[in-house]
Amino acid sequence: MANDKRIETIPGNSPVRDIPADYYPTGCGFWFKIPEGKDAGKKLFYRDSSHGEGKPENTIVFVHGNPESSYIYRKVIKEIITAAKKPFRIIAMDHVGFGLSDQSTYHLECMNHAENLLQLVRYLDLKNVTMVVHDWGGPIGVGAFLKEPERVSNLVLTNTTIFPMPETGITYNTYPVKWIGWSKVPLLMPRIFWGHYSSYAIYRTPANPFMIISQMIIYIAMAVFGIFTGEEKVAKKFFRDQFNSKSNRLSSRRFVRQSGRWGKGNTFPEPSLGQQDTTPFYRFMQDNIKKLWGPVGRNIGVRAVLGRWDPLGKDEVIKQWTDNLPQLQGHVQVFENVGHFIEEAKPREIAEAIIDVAKLK
Repeated sequence: MANDKRIETIPGNSPVRDIPADYYPTGCGFWFKIPEGKDAGKKLFYRDSSHGEGKPENTIVFVHGNPESSYIYRKVIKEIITAAKKPFRIIAMDHVGFGLSDQSTYHLECMNHAENLLQLVRYLDLKNVTMVVHDWGGPIGVGAFLKEPERVSNLVLTNTTIFPMPETGITYNTYPVKWIGWSKVPLLMPRIFWGHYSSYAIYRTPANPFMIISQMIIYIAMAVFGIFTGEEKVAKKFFRDQFNSKSNRLSSRRFVRQSGRWGKGNTFPEPSLGQQDTTPFYRFMQDNIKKLWGPVGRNIGVRAVLGRWDPLGKDEVIKQWTDNLPQLQGHVQVFENVGHFIEEAKPREIAEAIIDVAKLK
């Protein structure tokens, strides 16, 4: 890869200055120069590592959401490396505007990230993929791979959806605090504190509204001075630092504002691109996932590991998945006292689901 003009080993303009030692193994971190589209020329980071003896037949592709990066999967990856008995390859990328990839220059949505991901997938010619998706990584990953559905053999869901968010029960307009839903936070949170708040959101735990607000204030106040307590200090700092960029903050906040209409499509003005419409992107997935990946299509293997304390962990969302991918029935694990960022709380269980569906034992 060293002689490949589209692949580099030198970072671009990510605002992150301290790369965690366990972000990727030595010699396994690369930057893909996006050749086409709105982000042409930007560097997209990806980890490409192989594990176990022999040539891997399985490729596990991790697709992250917002406000995280591929680093959200670090614990899951360690568990797989420890427990898998067959060789496998790992591809884990950072979307533009996140992690070690270049900063964003416009307010990206899932459809934009999916376009970038598809270019990387085609360039690496990924096959026999077990795709692991979380949060907005669901529509990003599914939106990209459904364009070439034969590349995917398995799908592992962790608190995500591509379908319209059911209005029954909690939604991102009422979670985690009824009067300050997740989708409304960008309207209230000062932009300068977005990285601090994002780091807090990843590590918050189920609590009553008063505790959520009070813990948030304390956390942000300490994070401003670089004080992180408890476990995962390095990760907390990293998830903050990726938003030491005005453009990255604006793009991430745009993502969060859309969560109130998750899966339903929305239109919005983008300063540099004009009027944008996400509706066709979602309709394509919703119209095609069942016939391409369901029992009458490729009948891919599907598993789900979900945190219940989250709109994406409610029964109505699970039913949408099982209605479209019936082979998921009987393969859903739900943890009642776990929130949205389940990778931090249940990495072993997620790793076991990946190993099971990909037959790596």
